[in-house]
Amino acid sequence: MIDQDKDTNYLEHLSVLRKSIIKFLIFLGITFVVAAFFSKDIFNFISDPLISALPIGSSLIATEVASPFLTPLKFAFYLALFVSIPFLIYQLIKFASPGLYLEEKIYFFPLVLGSILLFYLGITFAYFIILPIVFSFFSASTPENVMMMTDINLLLSFVIKMFFAFGLAFEMPIIIILLLVSNAVTVSKLISARPYVFLGCFVVGMLLTPPDVISQSLLAIPAWLLYELGIIVGRMLIRNKQ
Repeated sequence: MIDQDKDTNYLEHLSVLRKSIIKFLIFLGITFVVAAFFSKDIFNFISDPLISALPIGSSLIATEVASPFLTPLKFAFYLALFVSIPFLIYQLIKFASPGLYLEEKIYFFPLVLGSILLFYLGITFAYFIILPIVFSFFSASTPENVMMMTDINLLLSFVIKMFFAFGLAFEMPIIIILLLVSNAVTVSKLISARPYVFLGCFVVGMLLTPPDVISQSLLAIPAWLLYELGIIVGRMLIRNKQ
């Protein structure tokens, strides 16, 4: 009888999770349809930092027949995905919240909200600060006898990679706070690990960004500063908890 109840609860949890995933996919689909109507405007907006940095006479190119049609749609899909992430997290919270203790909920919900805001802040930072710097550097580094003409598919890959890299890098304070609140590490250990973290930020920057020193440094330095911010906030939370 007990085993049967366990199986029933397990199936109920799977059913709830399935409904949450379906709701997310529906939301993502609707968001993509709306974004698809503005796909050209979205493409123009996202490609503006590169176009503004291009030398006179240079332009974007499409080396595949379907690229002028498909690439703006891909940008629209990624935008819809980014917009839909909070809805997905909301569905996951609804699924997980019944199993959380009150003390866990006190930290859980603010950290989830903070992680969402930091992810979007990372993307915003990448678009308005990092991409103009990187594209201007690439443009200025182009030899005089070379015409800079970037393929729109490669632009898509580059921009999305940068958005994801900086969105994830800006989650550093949340990771540090979770480690401190859960007593997995102490503040003193995090402080003593600073040199290794600093080096690790550059290694991660090398893995997540295109293979150039500028992009890697522009990711590694903010990630390290956010590590320090996480230590400060985590220390304050521990003091309040005590």
